[in-house]
Amino acid sequence: MKRLLLSLFFIVMIFTLGIACTSKLDVGNINLENWKSDRDGCKGLRLKDLEEIKKIKNAFLEATNQELIVTFGRPDRVLLLDKSQSFFYYFLEPSDKCAGQDTEKEPLKVLFRMNAINKVSEVTITTLEP
Repeated sequence: MKRLLLSLFFIVMIFTLGIACTSKLDVGNINLENWKSDRDGCKGLRLKDLEEIKKIKNAFLEATNQELIVTFGRPDRVLLLDKSQSFFYYFLEPSDKCAGQDTEKEPLKVLFRMNAINKVSEVTITTLEP
């Protein structure tokens, strides 16, 4: 009986781990190595992928926050709003955290709006704040 329960436990654990593992999203021709090495857009490497992002941005709808993090790396900024909404910021142009950056102009960024269940509900490429 113990052996049966132990086997059942391991089967359930393996099944749970298989579901819980998060995979990377399909990003087309975006260079993820450059993307992850360009924190806050300081090097300008992300801007090279602007056209590709515009083409495939709607493919990220319904992705989870963990899938975004696994794919693009930790967001440059996270904005938490009322009603359990949040935004993930990924800067395409240098942000105000970059050395020698002119803070008068808002940088171009990709905003992922996350809903209450941590899924992407909107993807915007903009210089405006949400």
